[in-house]
Amino acid sequence: MRPAISIPVRLFFILAGTLFFSFRPNDDEFIKRLLEQFRVYINQQPTEKVYIHIDRDTYLTGETVWLKGYMFDGYTHTADTLSSVLYVELVDPYARQVCLRTQLRATGSYAIGQLILPDSLPAGSYQLRAYTNLMRNYSESYFFTKTLTVLHADDSSVRTTPVKQTQPDVQFLPEGGHLVTGLTSRIAFKAVNSVGQGVAAKGFVLDAKKDTVIGFFTTHLGMGHFMLKPEPAQTYTAFVPLPNGTLASYALPVIQEQGVVMQVENLTNKDNVLVYVMHNKAITDTAATLTLVAQAGGQIIQVAKIPLTRKMAAVRLPRATFPEGIAQLTVFDETQKPVCERLIFINKNEQLNVAVVADKASYKNREQVNLTIKTTNADGKPLSANLSLAAVDTKLAPEGDSNSTTIRSHILLSSDLVGTIEQPDTYFNPENKDRLLQLDLLLMTQGWRRFAWTDVLSGTIPVLKYPYEKGLSLTGKVVRPNQKDIGGTVKMTFIIAKKDSSRQILAGESDEAGNFWAYDLDFTDTATVMIQGLKGAANRNLVITLDQLLKPTVTIVKVPYNPMEFRRDELTDFIRRTKEYQEIERQIRQNREVLLNAVTVKAKKYAERDSRVIYGTPDATVKFDQTNTSGRLTILDVIQGRIAGVQVTGNGFNARVQIRGAANFNGPVDPLFVLDGMPMDLQAILGISVQDVDRVDVLKGASAAIYGSRASGGVISILTKRGKSVDEIPREAPPGTLLAKLPGYAPVREFYSPRYDIKKPEHARPDYRTTLHWAPMIQTDIEGKATVSFYTSDAKTDLRIRVEGATLDGRPVVGESRVRVE
Repeated sequence: MRPAISIPVRLFFILAGTLFFSFRPNDDEFIKRLLEQFRVYINQQPTEKVYIHIDRDTYLTGETVWLKGYMFDGYTHTADTLSSVLYVELVDPYARQVCLRTQLRATGSYAIGQLILPDSLPAGSYQLRAYTNLMRNYSESYFFTKTLTVLHADDSSVRTTPVKQTQPDVQFLPEGGHLVTGLTSRIAFKAVNSVGQGVAAKGFVLDAKKDTVIGFFTTHLGMGHFMLKPEPAQTYTAFVPLPNGTLASYALPVIQEQGVVMQVENLTNKDNVLVYVMHNKAITDTAATLTLVAQAGGQIIQVAKIPLTRKMAAVRLPRATFPEGIAQLTVFDETQKPVCERLIFINKNEQLNVAVVADKASYKNREQVNLTIKTTNADGKPLSANLSLAAVDTKLAPEGDSNSTTIRSHILLSSDLVGTIEQPDTYFNPENKDRLLQLDLLLMTQGWRRFAWTDVLSGTIPVLKYPYEKGLSLTGKVVRPNQKDIGGTVKMTFIIAKKDSSRQILAGESDEAGNFWAYDLDFTDTATVMIQGLKGAANRNLVITLDQLLKPTVTIVKVPYNPMEFRRDELTDFIRRTKEYQEIERQIRQNREVLLNAVTVKAKKYAERDSRVIYGTPDATVKFDQTNTSGRLTILDVIQGRIAGVQVTGNGFNARVQIRGAANFNGPVDPLFVLDGMPMDLQAILGISVQDVDRVDVLKGASAAIYGSRASGGVISILTKRGKSVDEIPREAPPGTLLAKLPGYAPVREFYSPRYDIKKPEHARPDYRTTLHWAPMIQTDIEGKATVSFYTSDAKTDLRIRVEGATLDGRPVVGESRVRVE
């Protein structure tokens, strides 16, 4: 669990139209309780944010998506080092299922990897999404998502969601949440089409008498606003003309007779956010107050107390006390219930600048490009940052939306909001002079679900089902064959056979409900896992399920529209050139598989020492093979009668073993069982498949002394087969056993970028790469500098170079430049 977050807070009192400051918030019981319960809630509900930078947005089947994951603390945006596993998936939004899934190893808050798009993948729009195990405790709306376009070499058609020319969906959202009789409110609205895109619209509002009250029109991506002062005993309806000449009607929200409204001015004053709070409530207690609370980044920043005797109050919230990003303003009424809420964006111009400078104005084909990257803050001072860089051919990878998601817009904006945000980076583009006005409008229309104040004040803190992962996890449940609870703990044994022939053995117990966990595992590529359960002394009538075998859930409210539009010549050239380069890559891989001439080496045979064995020559050995394991259920069944002085009684899972002479004053002493060098109990040993065992060694008397006093009854050492293929594992597991093949961390491939200063046979082929260079781990030094080099291709084109990244304290970096190839 993270350390407690300190919460510096300012408390304001509104009296006689003057703003007074008090720095004793604990004098107010409600504020004292709110601060404490908010602190407890935040510290028990940690969050993370994830961003994925990829080399481009459009691919051909068979290509590789090169990617890098950035992980942040959900509140402070500092580099998050708690989670070590990043899940990346490619989702088919039409079928609502995961097509590809990989697990990336996160080191120092960064995870690099790739997704290989299979040839069988249909052309269309897909959703790339990423998350950590901790993020699964919250809505999937907070997972990172990005739309990818996949094309097929034999079919240039792309599945898209047709935009039906139907009546637009228009929502009207009063600022603060409610319309109240006699109080002027700002009403934001948003008009979207059938696939959720904002559309231009205009209309007018009529009252119950059919009199026109006001007209309205959209100003940005289907959004706009207007002012309305509801009159007593009135209802209001908005009308929008449709292309067919009819009018679409929309009822405005229900009007409250009494209540509180809030208006926020966040644009005109560079030093303060102005908040106007108005109400028409009856005053029965002259000491009663309203409370305005401002929170951001998991901290309560400011609190204002407003006497209920004032029907209108203006509060100045100093902008300097907020962190950059989204802040939440909430008004609590005199009964301490939240009645108004509003999101604002605090712009402090803290974003970093990144300059990408090439050593030449233009380059020739197959010439080396040398780039110097420099990161500085808003004042021009150098800062160290961790970056990733993609250089692509602009003709083969046309940019679909220059204002699509970047690490800047995702961390500061999209990651805290619910629903799709169109062109998110337009709100951070300095060339967009209206960006702050548009951003303020967006935050009046976009959903927010991070937490509910009612849960905070009631002390209702959801239990975290999914913890931080410092390594791979195996979780599941043991039940009876009739799927009923097992009714108590179950002894569990995990055997993980890795690709490198090594094995990991774990032992423990489930909880009373049969749930089990194995955390902090570490294996790459795939591993074969055998899980064994034992209830009581010998009950193996169990069924084991593993969560990692279940398909991840996918919740998609709207199928994302395809943002990429191609000219026919661009599309044809992209497919042709990409197919050519895929063939070149295949040939390069084949050329690297060189067969060497056979040679004869004469030398003494070296017997490699088995690291699992700490003893010398055992007293007895039984080699397991097909002749002695056929028809045998357990290891003891195989060695029964084959070793002098070793007595096995019973059979199957009820068998027992004793080595002759192993006794003390209390009677016979059981031998020590060792599996691949790890001590295990008898019941765990009985669950191991005889087909998985190479040999059993027996140590008696003095030979067993190397294991100490615990081996006073002798030692039975079981050594499993090393390098055993998955095909050798029996398809039908014994009772109470689960066999599964599970993916581990994805192996990291190196991006292939040819060096034309060294002649190679494959250089004779034409070079028309779409992605010319991918550098996922660039670290600028204390002077904010780093260098990157690569070679141009055979195309005469422009190269688009995109750099993204962040500092350790979470400030995002985005930069782009162009390089001309003549």
